[in-house]
Amino acid sequence: QVQLVESGGGLVQAGGSLRLSCAASGLTFSSYTMAWFRQPPGKEREFVAAIWWIADRTYYADSVKGRFTISRDNAKNTVYLQMSSLNPEDTAVYYCAAEYHNIAQAMAQKGYNYWGQGTQVTVSS
Repeated sequence: QVQLVESGGGLVQAGGSLRLSCAASGLTFSSYTMAWFRQPPGKEREFVAAIWWIADRTYYADSVKGRFTISRDNAKNTVYLQMSSLNPEDTAVYYCAAEYHNIAQAMAQKGYNYWGQGTQVTVSS
């Protein structure tokens, strides 16, 4: 079955950087759009970034544009989220998501059937 395992979360000071990783198994990774969502404390889960399976086209939430970069390594079945200039508003549980050939709903939670368990990112001021 499909498994997505996130890693790389932790505690970081404001202005710092972190790189999240999501290792995928049980799927043909190169055929899947991959995405990151996050759920801040007491709030709904929200879209962060997505990368298509083809042409590596990327999408970002306005709140992270210019600070976060999503990338993928198909040889390692892994998607990354490089986060820089972190601020306390970035504190959340970060989730990896995957869906086969997802284009139209690349930024929507309902566009993804496969989810990881999440990794906590805490940014201190």
